[in-house]
Amino acid sequence: MTVPPITLPASGRPDPAAAPTPGATADGILRRQRARESSARTYARSFPIVPARAKGMTIEGTDGRRYLDCLSGAGTLALGHNHPVVLEAIQRTVESGAPLHVLDLATPEKDDFTDALFATLPKAFADRARIHFCGPAGTDAVEAALKLMQTATGRRGVLAFTGAYHGMTAGALSATGSVAIRERVAGGAAEVTRLPYPYPYRCPFGVGGERGAELAATYTERLLDDPSGGVVPPAAMILEAVQGEGGAVPAPDGWLREMRRITGERRIPLIVDEVQTGVGRTGAFWAVEHSGIVPDAMVMSKAIGGSLPLAVIVYDQDYDGWLPGAHTGTFRGNTLAMATGAATLRYVAAEGLAERAAVVGARMSARLEGLRSELPVIGDVRGRGLMIGVEIVDPEGELDSCGAHPVAPEAAERVRSACLERGLIVELGGRFGSTVRLLPPLVITDEQAEAVLERLADAIAEVSGQRGRRS
Repeated sequence: MTVPPITLPASGRPDPAAAPTPGATADGILRRQRARESSARTYARSFPIVPARAKGMTIEGTDGRRYLDCLSGAGTLALGHNHPVVLEAIQRTVESGAPLHVLDLATPEKDDFTDALFATLPKAFADRARIHFCGPAGTDAVEAALKLMQTATGRRGVLAFTGAYHGMTAGALSATGSVAIRERVAGGAAEVTRLPYPYPYRCPFGVGGERGAELAATYTERLLDDPSGGVVPPAAMILEAVQGEGGAVPAPDGWLREMRRITGERRIPLIVDEVQTGVGRTGAFWAVEHSGIVPDAMVMSKAIGGSLPLAVIVYDQDYDGWLPGAHTGTFRGNTLAMATGAATLRYVAAEGLAERAAVVGARMSARLEGLRSELPVIGDVRGRGLMIGVEIVDPEGELDSCGAHPVAPEAAERVRSACLERGLIVELGGRFGSTVRLLPPLVITDEQAEAVLERLADAIAEVSGQRGRRS
């Protein structure tokens, strides 16, 4: 169950002596992937590599090239690749003879995972909580949360936000904001009212800052109270405390408290999607803790499984009005994921990794913010903890009313490619695909953080033609 050690060379260049012996060449594997997999594949287009081994933050390809992984399975790998705590949990569970698949039957592993998860939740929420194990993807948990609230309220509609991403199944896709991924899919599972999400750099009201967030809250409240506003009382509001795919845009704490007040006063259940923000990613164990709000339901996946597939919803017991089988699925009883998830949750808590994410994330963001004057293609640096976005812009373009330059998605793509050449994996996101997103594991070392910043800065400088001018 052990993984051969991987060391990080300063250059990120391959070490032929340490390269694995592949069963097939990388080119051949990639060619067969293109021929056999669907055109919907995404990450494989951005990163034409064939990972062979991985440990911590480092991925090694079949060609022996090593990369620092700032994607971390889209935030799934809180402890990085093949962490000893995770491997030990897998080995222990397999050797115990525990059943690996039991539908929704109770097992010691499920009971232990639930204990570990509830111990991390805000007390006011945990004291009244029920849990439902969903299919292994976050999108299924979003579906479950929406169905739960539709059942509890007898209503159908959903309040969702611009820039949101909640998944790719019918109900989750309806609540997702991206026009590009929705425009070719007919229909939807719910009637969605789209509300403005605070985005200071490109404020939907054209004012930015705190005032933009205030207007977003005022608009929401007045729309819901307007008898001619067209909004039938909804089953729920769903939001992200930090929009991930939306470009690492954090919601202001005051705005989140306003959303909780507005929904509470109108008896609208509030669902917070913590699929990517949970388990220490934002500098608190759960992103809702920054604002102090207590939602009616939280959607969880990704890191809660300790790198294996697992998704749940945790919700206030008052909404538990489902009939047996109201939301089911064959792979709800993933014993291995529950074991690795419990081990990961306890390790993150015991080692203070959420606090570590806050410190390292703030340091990295400050360094990136300091590069803006030197590299004017960096339009905005934002995020929370180790969930960081760097928006790439055209510095020669005309400023908008918020002082933002036009987006530069093609330049962002070149930055991503230049990072890969330097042994750094980063992905893009945001409304225009112009934001470089950093999601390193919570176990990132100071040395690795420094290497990420240097490689990213060098890549941006090369793309912007400023490489020779950097001091």
